[in-house]
Amino acid sequence: MEIRLVKWSDDDLELLRQINAPEMKEHLGGPETDEQVIARNARYASMNDPAFGGMFRIVLLPDEVSVGSIGYWEREWQGEQVYETGWSVLGEYQGRGIAVAATRALIEVAREQHRHRYLHAYPQLDNGASNAICRKAGFVNLGPCDFEYPPGHPIKCNDWRFDLQAAEK
Repeated sequence: MEIRLVKWSDDDLELLRQINAPEMKEHLGGPETDEQVIARNARYASMNDPAFGGMFRIVLLPDEVSVGSIGYWEREWQGEQVYETGWSVLGEYQGRGIAVAATRALIEVAREQHRHRYLHAYPQLDNGASNAICRKAGFVNLGPCDFEYPPGHPIKCNDWRFDLQAAEK
C-alpha cells in the first residue's frame, strides 16, 4: 500500500468532518459538534513543531486521495514522557492496509525526533481493527489499562508500545 503523510492544514476541515461520522467515532466517545470539529482542525493545523508532535492527512497514492488522518503528540504515561499516536481511515478505505502503512510512516517521523523512546497507542479492548493495526505495525501489547477518552470518559484499552530506539528491522 503506497501512502504519503501530508502535514495537516486549515484546508483539511472537510476531511475532519468526514472522520467525525458516528461510525468513525464509535470507539472515541461519539461525534463532536461542528464547533468542536472546527476547533480540533485549528489545533491540528497549529501543531508546527515535530519534536512535540504533528497531525497528518493520509494520502493514498497514486490517486492523491485523502483517506484519513494520523498523528502523534506528547503525553505523560506512568511517570515518563512518551508520544501517543492515533489514526482514522475513512470507512470505504478500511481493510486495505492503509492504517498500517500510515502508522509505519508515522513511526519514522517520531523516531527522527530523538526526543522520546516510546510511541504508545491505546485502542479499546473491543476495537479489533485498531488492535490489529498496532500488532501489524510492530507495537508490543503491554496489556489492558484504564484510560480516559474523551477526558472524563473512562474506558478499558490495550497499552501498545513501540520502541523508537530499537534497531530498524
